[in-house]
Amino acid sequence: QAIVVCGALTGRDGIHGATFSSVELSEDTVELTSAVQIGNPIEEKKLAQAIIRARDEGLISAITDCGAGGLSSAVGELAKDFGAQVYLDKVPLKYKGLSYTEIWISESQERMVIFTENRNLAGLKEIFDEEEVRFAVIGKVTASKRLELFYKDNKVADLDMDFMHNVPRLKKDAVWTRKEDKQYRLKEKKDYTQDLKSMLGSLNISPKDWIVREYDHEVQAQSVIKPILGMERIGISDASVIRPNLHSKKCLALGIGINPFYSDIDPYWMAALAIDEALRNVICTGAELDKTYLLDNFSWGAPTDKNILGGLVRAARACYDFSLYFGAPFISGKDSLYNEYTVDKTRISIPGTLLISAVSVVDDYENVISSSFKKDGNLIYILGSTAPHMGASEYFRGMDIKDKGIIPKVDMSLAKRTFYAVSEAVKKSYVVSCHDCSEGGLAVALSEMCLSSGKGASVFLGEVPAKGKLLNYEILFSESPSRFVVEVRKDKKNKFEDICKDIPFGLAGCVASDKKLVVYGLEGDAIINGSLDEFYEAWTGTFKDFR
Repeated sequence: QAIVVCGALTGRDGIHGATFSSVELSEDTVELTSAVQIGNPIEEKKLAQAIIRARDEGLISAITDCGAGGLSSAVGELAKDFGAQVYLDKVPLKYKGLSYTEIWISESQERMVIFTENRNLAGLKEIFDEEEVRFAVIGKVTASKRLELFYKDNKVADLDMDFMHNVPRLKKDAVWTRKEDKQYRLKEKKDYTQDLKSMLGSLNISPKDWIVREYDHEVQAQSVIKPILGMERIGISDASVIRPNLHSKKCLALGIGINPFYSDIDPYWMAALAIDEALRNVICTGAELDKTYLLDNFSWGAPTDKNILGGLVRAARACYDFSLYFGAPFISGKDSLYNEYTVDKTRISIPGTLLISAVSVVDDYENVISSSFKKDGNLIYILGSTAPHMGASEYFRGMDIKDKGIIPKVDMSLAKRTFYAVSEAVKKSYVVSCHDCSEGGLAVALSEMCLSSGKGASVFLGEVPAKGKLLNYEILFSESPSRFVVEVRKDKKNKFEDICKDIPFGLAGCVASDKKLVVYGLEGDAIINGSLDEFYEAWTGTFKDFR
């Protein structure tokens, strides 16, 4: 078979990119400018179109992208069971002067390596020419079980494939010390309006719309739901939904989950909660669990430290456990280790951080819903159970309470059933808006639904499903996972409740005609009472100078 490289030209950009992503930072880091890849979205789109056409015509035997390590990894991985001869002087270059080493390890973007039968070369070249994508045969697959590199008729490398791929497995000590997970309670207040304002204005909750809109995120007008809603009055979507093929009703929901602060207590539950949040976000738009896939992005400290490695092992174990539980497979991922640096002889490591992305295929874009309230008088339900999960919460951290409280935990006896119920209710059009409870809990979720729509709400905490006897602030700001705030049409009340009969749910209030958010506490008194304008100002004021 022939070895083909296609797509963008090869340059020095991206060299040592993989190394840079897992290197300890220092004063000299800024000098590693070649490690930064230079993207080319137009070239990427043309390349994708050409590959899809070639795939559909059966012209590709094997394919991978030039990611970390560039051609070295791409060719080395695809040919590991056979062997390969590669002629590096045949690789199309951006400019002259690259050494054969630089050509081999460059991580220039928008490049793919294809293995194909020689008889398919003419058909491949025709497709790539029509799509205006560069195409070059740079070598062949052999049966030698060796990787042989040539440059201008000189052999510059000759390595045994077994030596490259069957490396010894390291054994390392990993230690994790369990921290106390104990309920910690504050004195109750009569009014939490100012607390909610402070939460809305926190760095983690205040909207980052100005960042998203710095980039052209609406290329080709495929958006069904944008990450940012509205112009005069902005709103934040749980997930973005795009329609890649305008001739089909199918669309893709894209959601993420991340909260590194939970790592301070237990990286296992940090990872589980990131998975739960990413899944909740796509479920909110109308996605179904059975058609959802996951990607992981680990950012961690040095695994040479047994305590840091212990946290990484805990997080990886949670990914395994909850991927199996939800039936949502990991289809890709990335890791970046050694994220630490030294200041005055003190080593500082980042918190163990995991970003989970969820991608879901939705059958009909016309059934997709957003998170903003839709109509005065509609019913507001809370789905899922609230527990006193205040450990590492936004509310506790705002009070500088960092090492106390119970960390949220995903309930395997309940989470999946709740997701299925939400998906079914959205699919049957009983639910017209849906938002998950994450950072800031129920109070922030309600606020965001009001603020993005300009509609008020009246909610009674006594109707919120809860585990045990909770205090007002725990119901308001707990970050218990697998919970949703949904808006239901009055005429669908009975049908909706029938769908939810096997999960905790509560009819907690209704969408109000006045532009106020009023929340009534367990004793019946209004403990949050404010106009949407004042909440909106608190929410958007933190980054107002950036807009």
